[in-house]
Amino acid sequence: MEMAIRSALQGIRRKHGGPFGAAIVDKNNKIIAVAHNTVWKDMNPTAHAEINAIKKACKKLSTIDLTECAIYSTTEPCPMCFSAIHWARMRKIVYGTSISDAAKFGFNEMRIGNEHLNRCGRLGMKIVKGFMKDECYNLFLKWKKMNGKPY
Repeated sequence: MEMAIRSALQGIRRKHGGPFGAAIVDKNNKIIAVAHNTVWKDMNPTAHAEINAIKKACKKLSTIDLTECAIYSTTEPCPMCFSAIHWARMRKIVYGTSISDAAKFGFNEMRIGNEHLNRCGRLGMKIVKGFMKDECYNLFLKWKKMNGKPY
């Protein structure tokens, strides 16, 4: 999670997008990919941290099957990102702040939580919520201080 937070901070400083970061690790907790949100930089509403990290991990591992991997996300993945995680067959999501936290800062969030989506997907993904929540919440405060624009 620390790498995801660092990446989110880089994105905030560079005004690439929202205050979001993600890191993908393998079964031995070796970091495979780290990314942050680049929605504004790329002018692409799908350039979320999780999507960017999945792209990097798949390219690095030369596969679309990330079964042996887990994703650490500074905020609960949105339904789009959850779907990408599901399609990549990851077995574990660890996140800090919630979708509701992001909505409080003006993000246009669909309030469909990961636990509900997990039941729909039937993969039996392990979900750990609230991990390093304070540190992840501070990303929103730093982003707001820098006059970040929600989307």
